[in-house]
Amino acid sequence: MDFAWMGWTTPTAIFFATIAALILAMFIWELIVPGGGPRKGILGLHTTRGDRLFISLLSSAWLCLAWLGLVPLPLWWALVACAALAALIFWLC
Repeated sequence: MDFAWMGWTTPTAIFFATIAALILAMFIWELIVPGGGPRKGILGLHTTRGDRLFISLLSSAWLCLAWLGLVPLPLWWALVACAALAALIFWLC
């Protein structure tokens, strides 16, 4: 199959590999420490580990889009901000 139309560049491959690695890490975390039941977060929502991962991925996507449009710094700095945001979401939610 010819996937040239999809624009598979190195950053795209890293992006999808990172998401796959995060899902694999969550799977291993669940095997090692089962349970991970719902926890009441700062907004009053009950979230599981998977919910918090999903929220952090969506938040990171929006943060990167806003960064591209509003901040003149390189996108690598947004990656640092996304990691901090994900840590905050896993800690507070």
